[in-house]
Amino acid sequence: MVSDSSLVGLVCAGSAIGLATAAWFASQVAAVKLNNDGEVNSRTPILAQDRGHVQGGHDGKDDEFHLNVEQISTYIAEGANAFLYQEYRIVSIFIFFFGLLLFFLLGGTTHDWGRSALTTVAFIAGSVTSIVCGFIGMRIAVFTNSRTAISAQAGVADGRGYEFAFDTAFKGGAVMGFALVSIGLIVLFVLICVYHLYWTEAFATSDNNAKATRAMFEAIAGYGLGGSSIALFGRVGGGIYTKAADVGADLAGKVEAGLREDDPRNPAVIADNVGDNVGDIAGMGADLFGSFAESSCAAMVISSQSELYTNWPAMLFPLAITASGILVCLATTFVATHIMKTMTQKDIEPSLKRQLLVSTVLMTPVIFALCYSFFPSTFSVSTATNVKNYHIFFCVTAGLWAGLIIGYTTEYYTSHSYTPVREVAGSCATGAATNIIYGLALGYKSVIIPVFCLAITIYVGLKLAGMYGIAVSALGILSTLAVGLTIDGYGPICDNAGGIAEMSGMPEEVRDVTDALDAAGNTTAAIGKGFAIGSAALVSLALFGAYVTIVDLTAAGVNLLEPFQFGGVLIGGMLPYWFSAMTMKSVGKAALDMVQEVRRQFADAPVDANGNKDFSKFQADYKTCVAISTAASLREMLAPGALVMLTPIIMGFFFGTRALAGTLAGALVSGVQIAISASNTGGAWDNAKKYIEAGGIPGERKGGNVHKAAVVGDTVGDPLKDTSGPSLNILIKLMAIISVVFGPSFPALGNAIFERLIA
Repeated sequence: MVSDSSLVGLVCAGSAIGLATAAWFASQVAAVKLNNDGEVNSRTPILAQDRGHVQGGHDGKDDEFHLNVEQISTYIAEGANAFLYQEYRIVSIFIFFFGLLLFFLLGGTTHDWGRSALTTVAFIAGSVTSIVCGFIGMRIAVFTNSRTAISAQAGVADGRGYEFAFDTAFKGGAVMGFALVSIGLIVLFVLICVYHLYWTEAFATSDNNAKATRAMFEAIAGYGLGGSSIALFGRVGGGIYTKAADVGADLAGKVEAGLREDDPRNPAVIADNVGDNVGDIAGMGADLFGSFAESSCAAMVISSQSELYTNWPAMLFPLAITASGILVCLATTFVATHIMKTMTQKDIEPSLKRQLLVSTVLMTPVIFALCYSFFPSTFSVSTATNVKNYHIFFCVTAGLWAGLIIGYTTEYYTSHSYTPVREVAGSCATGAATNIIYGLALGYKSVIIPVFCLAITIYVGLKLAGMYGIAVSALGILSTLAVGLTIDGYGPICDNAGGIAEMSGMPEEVRDVTDALDAAGNTTAAIGKGFAIGSAALVSLALFGAYVTIVDLTAAGVNLLEPFQFGGVLIGGMLPYWFSAMTMKSVGKAALDMVQEVRRQFADAPVDANGNKDFSKFQADYKTCVAISTAASLREMLAPGALVMLTPIIMGFFFGTRALAGTLAGALVSGVQIAISASNTGGAWDNAKKYIEAGGIPGERKGGNVHKAAVVGDTVGDPLKDTSGPSLNILIKLMAIISVVFGPSFPALGNAIFERLIA
């Protein structure tokens, strides 16, 4: 068994090394200058200059107008900062009032005001940490995207464009990955240490040690609640923002006006690029931080109510996994940056996939060593007795490898390197309708393997270690979180880099490099979403176990044949549909506002002597479009947020703990299926469009009827893959963590209010 000091050393060393790694990669990205004073790998980058207007066709659609790289980067940064400032201002108000609700509700029902206060403090700490992590991710993405374009341009001359650009984008994603995991880990560890001191003083007698440990970790669960609450607003608000801008730019700019993909004359193009950062970076970072916090809290809440409460290293086993994972991920990144570098287009996707495989292989023996060192040879936990330390290894490893299989399955169904997406692309030959049919079928089919993986993982966890086995299985998926965040952040960075390359008028060969990086980034982003949804399913089930333990439902169980439980299952199964409808309609409303604004600006464009629109003299108003996306996303995120936050509280207070248990189960089963199918359908439509644009179907490229059908599918899929799909994993997690945190209040209220009324 390891000592307490060894545990402290491992956690502190892991956090420190992770932060140092993030700073090191950030300094390497910063070495890429946006002016001629800097160098990129011993080559001087050429800054694309503002070249004004170049004459084209008579209607002006083929005219070229280019912006300076620094101008574009500034526009994107200002738009992202403006959105996050407004969002965090609203979120701060939410933190204050929800914190008050949490404090008075817990304190008033349990009459333990000290515990209530510390739960509220943990909630605030989790919220602030999530905000900081999301902001860091957004800032490094905005900082890296223009430097990725510059790196591609600098390396093209001697055939090293892929190498230079990939390294820059990858290191930018790694900054977010290592910084987020390290900050989340050290804040949680400090919180535990401080709370341990309080409860040691408050419960000095040995008779109260078990009660003190249980109360302490139930209070610390507020940390996961704070992280996931902010993630909800980040995912929903950022998702609505990015898809409103994307759909508006595509429909009004590309389809109607016939402009290029990232034409600087499209008023919505800057808002589109801003959305990639605030939705796919800040929102995604907050989402996976919430998964880390919740899975760690769930495992510690469950173990605190077992004989492990006297074994401090075993109690903090989740932190040891995360700290060790940081070290494994650091070693894994060297495979991409130093050992097997990306030199050609064909190397990009395998290099990113290799990160998942290598980190999983390296993490497996590390998990075995941790389980052998941190747990006694035999112990009892949750409802499981005679648990062996190697049983925990099997549970964690089942989650770890399930995450890898889910990621690779997602890649198969969303990459145009494989049959499913190519079939979707081929279906565009007969129009948008068949494209929609094929895409929906692909999404539904892509659910099969991930669900079997989750089912097997759940069986292994429950069989060997009860609900604690489920909790550590979720930790297994998230043990390589730094690498997962790295390849997920890589995608939006490359997407922005491609837009910057086109808007700044870089040579076509540079755009070829950024397009290839972006196509691989779309696939890795889809892998990241599958990874997040899979981990969310296990985290939600682990939190469910913590909830039934807190409200003492483990003995009697949850009988689905009882009316309240079965009704809860039906309501819970309906909630993901309700939530998806709200978020998708919100995207539609915001996109409508954006399309109307772009049309208004185009209507004011000058006309030439023949009465045709002269886009060569048109100046887009980017700020108005950014403001529309910002206002619409902040307005529309409130109703879905209220649905998720209030449902478990209302169900628990009015209908009782068993009805809420059924609701959580229904939401989990329904939400996982919808989230996977929506994310993969949208990803497949996106890459089918890119496959056609790259000439995958002979004779069909941009502008033809086949391409237009693909654009329709991509537009329909945008709110599925970037708003409703990824937001659903927060729904199932957040409802469960709210139930855990408020759980002590439900038994304190006695019978449910509704049961009192009908008695």
